[in-house]
Amino acid sequence: MGKLTVRALRAVLVVVLIGTALIQVLMVWTLATDPEDGSLPLTPLRLITILGMVSVQVTGVCVWRLVTMVRRGTVFSPAAFRYVDGIIGAITAASLLWFAVTAVNAPGQREDPGVSVIMAGIGLAILGVALIVLVLRTLLAQAVAREVEAAQMQAELDEVI
Repeated sequence: MGKLTVRALRAVLVVVLIGTALIQVLMVWTLATDPEDGSLPLTPLRLITILGMVSVQVTGVCVWRLVTMVRRGTVFSPAAFRYVDGIIGAITAASLLWFAVTAVNAPGQREDPGVSVIMAGIGLAILGVALIVLVLRTLLAQAVAREVEAAQMQAELDEVI
């Protein structure tokens, strides 16, 4: 991975982390100062938003750590699984939070239930992303196993020589 790519990715991650932190601060401030008017259940939606931003932040930190491991050449090690598992968990949590938004929003969509169906479909798509990352984790596990096997073979070859 080139230096420009790493810098660009890290710049995007910094912007995302700062943006999500600002959204969380605004949501907490809004929870404390802006009462509900009754048209929408705002408090649950605001709490879900805060938790959703946490899932984005967890993903951002895990990606940052994985990029660091890639730059150091240590990504094919068991330590990488912790961060990939963090990403899978955060995406799964985001999917569950989206389903919660769908459930909170559904009573207001009685006249047009298609919106709720579309929102549920988006939740399934988010869950699908978590499953894709799980497949990628399996590929990482295979690569780590091959790396360990190659190291063992190299050690045996070194003994012979």
